[in-house]
Amino acid sequence: MKIAIQGIQGCFHQIAANNYFGYPIDVYPCLSFDVLIDSVLSQKDCDLGILAIENSIAGSILQNYKLLQKSGLQIIGETYLKIEQNLIVPKGMSLSEIKEVHSHPMAIYQCDDFLKSIPSAKLVEMEDTALGVKELGIDLHLKKAAIGSRLSAEIYGQEILKEAIQTNKKNYTRFLVISKAATSTLEETNKASIYLQIKHEKGSLAEVLSLIANANINLSKLQSYPILGSDWEYYFHLDLAYESYVDFQKMISTITPHTSSIKILGNYKAGKR
Repeated sequence: MKIAIQGIQGCFHQIAANNYFGYPIDVYPCLSFDVLIDSVLSQKDCDLGILAIENSIAGSILQNYKLLQKSGLQIIGETYLKIEQNLIVPKGMSLSEIKEVHSHPMAIYQCDDFLKSIPSAKLVEMEDTALGVKELGIDLHLKKAAIGSRLSAEIYGQEILKEAIQTNKKNYTRFLVISKAATSTLEETNKASIYLQIKHEKGSLAEVLSLIANANINLSKLQSYPILGSDWEYYFHLDLAYESYVDFQKMISTITPHTSSIKILGNYKAGKR
């Protein structure tokens, strides 16, 4: 089995995939989320994909909610990964020598407090954390450092100068496992993701949320994003936890008449935090 990841080997998507499956797996690197989605859709180079969807510090990755909605892919699982960012350098380089720090913009944001301690270093954004680590061996005279995972430092033979430099030590990212086919064991699931469009009437959203609560369903995520081409109208992404798949089915039947459109993105087992 080959899993599409956003980034190259050593990135956090690879670590999340290893965590979900419980062992190291073969990965298909993609340098953008769009390419990841397309790779899973075509199934030419991979079987499944793993996709970051939200971070406990930076919040939701809105573009990925939109990509999922348009793609028609199914969510079949999820996993939570504690993100530990490290300052990685070519072997032998000291902190005072660093002139540039390269990484993904999200990683740079997560390490804002630490980076203030080296104000002379230029911050350079890249497509992927692991790519920044891989390229440290190029042009050593530039005195570059990178922010990335311990795995990336091991793979590319670099040195961790400072460990756990993220500002908030409780830094978690939630990843979704995506597939062209829905899970075949619906009765064993306890969580679902759906998106819907509410009728443009007063109190419509409140009514739908009330029906969900009355159906013994726990709403764990509510994310809105605009409908392109419509003024001030929104899709809503909902994550729903339930004890019985039958309860979920009944809830869908109950709320459907109160929506303009509704789609189930997947039923799956909730990941452990």
